[in-house]
Amino acid sequence: MDTSGRRVVVIGGGYAGVKLARDLDEVADVTMVDGKDAFFHRVASLRASVDPDWTTAPFFPYDRLLARGRVLRDKATGIDTGDRLVLLRSGMRLPYDALVIATGADYQEPARFTGVTVDEAATAFTEHQKQAARAGSILVVGGGPSGVELASELRRTQPGSEVTLAHSGPYLLSRAQSRRMGARAQEHLERNAVRVRLNTVITSAGAALIDQSGAAYRADLVFWTTGTTPNTLWLRLAGHGSWLNAAGHVRVDAHLRVQGHPDIFAIGDVNDVAEAKLSPSAIAQASAATYNIRSFLDRTAKHGSQPRPYRTTPLRIFSVPFGPGAGTTLIPVKGHGLAVLGHKVTDAVKSRHLAVPYVARLLNQPVP
Repeated sequence: MDTSGRRVVVIGGGYAGVKLARDLDEVADVTMVDGKDAFFHRVASLRASVDPDWTTAPFFPYDRLLARGRVLRDKATGIDTGDRLVLLRSGMRLPYDALVIATGADYQEPARFTGVTVDEAATAFTEHQKQAARAGSILVVGGGPSGVELASELRRTQPGSEVTLAHSGPYLLSRAQSRRMGARAQEHLERNAVRVRLNTVITSAGAALIDQSGAAYRADLVFWTTGTTPNTLWLRLAGHGSWLNAAGHVRVDAHLRVQGHPDIFAIGDVNDVAEAKLSPSAIAQASAATYNIRSFLDRTAKHGSQPRPYRTTPLRIFSVPFGPGAGTTLIPVKGHGLAVLGHKVTDAVKSRHLAVPYVARLLNQPVP
């Protein structure tokens, strides 16, 4: 197929970027840019940080992702919107007809890719495993999905350690707005000897940890799971701070286009779409943007399609593992609100495999 005038540059090789690049590969000249040497399956990162058997499970090569396009291991440092060029740290200048910003968000340790190579990231996971094995007491700060999952994994892999989970809200998993789901998580943790402290705000005062009442917390090892930061500092440094909202997310219109720039899209954790920043949402946005980019590239065709607004979904299926074989799942049921499901469903949906087979297929890799 002739792809002249159909150059698509994708900045970022996370869930959203990979999905979109793969889906456009047959109809456009696709170049995906990412600084890492492999895809990072963040969903498996918490287990990898405490379980040696999972150390390398989150990493998948990019080598089979695109049949026609290419993946560059580099970093975007600027965007020239006038000449439609992406400027790279290496000095390369990539021309584009459509540009996609999919740089995601930065997570706190251990749910992050440390360094730029798989060896570096795997070494960081191994170090987390060693630290957990040496710790007599472990404190997890933040009772969202990452905190609950990490506390559960620590209890499973470190049965002799004292594990405490401190959460600022009145119930666990409070952003899911399901007290029943939070109650299930708390019941499981406490039944497995994890100390749960609700309505507790932990801050670091030098080397000390204190809560809002001034009470001290002591632990040999502390993990913070209190939020993420969109990876948009590079845009601000490149002179595009006006594209961002106060929280640092890229402001997009209903079609996932950067406001004021019909040829630039932003998808996944990096944008300001009001829905849960989870991998299923990133995948859904990638599919919507794929359609709209094809519409944009075909706009001069006689029968070119019209772009479609992206339909946000307050909640898709939302699963929180408590280790293999256990967890809780929230799923919308038409006409009945939200249903909270238990261990058996969650194990089948996520807990046992952590979506590793799905990601292998997404990257066109053999399913482990």
